[in-house]
Amino acid sequence: MSADPKSVKVHKTEGTGMEIEWKDGHRSAYTFPWLRDACPCALCIEEREKEGRKPGDPLKAIAGALPMFKALARPTEAEAVGKYAIRFTWNDGHQHGIYSWEYLRENCTCPECKMKRDAAAVAQGEAVDEGEGKPN
Repeated sequence: MSADPKSVKVHKTEGTGMEIEWKDGHRSAYTFPWLRDACPCALCIEEREKEGRKPGDPLKAIAGALPMFKALARPTEAEAVGKYAIRFTWNDGHQHGIYSWEYLRENCTCPECKMKRDAAAVAQGEAVDEGEGKPN
């Protein structure tokens, strides 16, 4: 499994997400909301771990709370970090996550990669989310 991208396309203007073609031929597509919810900064990782969420899982609704309008996550900026990662500045002001190519490849949202991660989790006795088509 190669964590070296052949090409990276960030569809900032369209607001659709990011596509990566890896050097081994695999292709990954990430929506901006998924990427924002998968932020790899220390603060976001700590928050996800407290709530038992995996990278890309959205915040859980608070029981009894009124739903508030929240704009869909979109980057206002995207920049390369050396040759190993990409960083986004999000429309909510957050900008601390550095998404390494290795992190993005390990968390590929395609059904094949999700199935492999789920099989590995089951083999280790971990619980697996049964939701179909939901990126991990």
